[in-house]
Amino acid sequence: MGFLRLDPMMVKLIITVMLASFLPARGAFVPFFDGLTTAAIALLFFMHGAKLSREKIIAGSSHWRLHLWIMFSTFVLFPLLGLALVWWHPVNVGEEIYTGFLYLCILPATVQSAIAFTSMAGGNVAAAVCAASASSLLGVFISPLLVNLVMNVHSDGPSNGLEQIGKILLQLLVPFILGHLSRRWIGGWIERHRGLIGKTDQTSILLVVYTAFSEAVVNGIWQQVGVDTLLWILAGSLLLLTVVLLINLLAARGFGFSRADEITMLFCGSKKSLANGVPMANILFPAASVGIIVLPLMIFHQVQLMVCSFIAQRYKKKGDQAAAEAAVPKSS
Repeated sequence: MGFLRLDPMMVKLIITVMLASFLPARGAFVPFFDGLTTAAIALLFFMHGAKLSREKIIAGSSHWRLHLWIMFSTFVLFPLLGLALVWWHPVNVGEEIYTGFLYLCILPATVQSAIAFTSMAGGNVAAAVCAASASSLLGVFISPLLVNLVMNVHSDGPSNGLEQIGKILLQLLVPFILGHLSRRWIGGWIERHRGLIGKTDQTSILLVVYTAFSEAVVNGIWQQVGVDTLLWILAGSLLLLTVVLLINLLAARGFGFSRADEITMLFCGSKKSLANGVPMANILFPAASVGIIVLPLMIFHQVQLMVCSFIAQRYKKKGDQAAAEAAVPKSS
């Protein structure tokens, strides 16, 4: 039952939320943590850009039907399901919770976990690298546009979609491009210190979560969110992920994709990125609302890791069995 364990990152998120609940940043510490968070996020995307190999992207980019469906699943299917959930409104919880569900539905896919699960299950890793990276980059443009198209939430002060995209380009895409352009000089060092990217990834997310939840606690988040609301977010996340996985599985088999491509479609078309979503929410939404809006994303993140880990293990087990049977010589 190893798939039921909380991943270490989720434990750190829970500790961070508790810390922000009891010791929220106030006064002069608020601009300090804001500046520190912005710097950490810029460093994170710089390092991701330096890590990205053009050769791997080119190698996996040829399967256009697979990539089109993954983009459809990420930026069309998910948002439509999010809108359906908001319209259905099955449980009477705060509007910001449904806003959070809709927000997670318009985010790009993860990169690291989608590739890791695809590799574990025996899928098309080159295509997964291409699809997940393309989703992450396109999300910088598409997600803010979808926020303005389908969500009635505005950031502090006068702003519009182009201004929000400009902020995201400056804080996320520009460091990414600079990192990629620097790859010829620092790529080798990055490859030798891949663990450093993971630590930077986690640190930046934890800083944003602490800053967001500090603001949310000051504005009374725990007076708005109880145990019943958290259980509904968990149930809603399971429902959403199950529907997307089933649709992707049926589509993969309907298109006649190979087993390896089916695995890639499942894991790249069902993920939502915490690493992109939390920093982006910090730009797109009012500071007082960010904490509660990213709550469904944080819970969905853990749900997708647990469920996809179980599915990847099942695929791996079946693949190992098939390989063992193929290796046994048939008797005459």
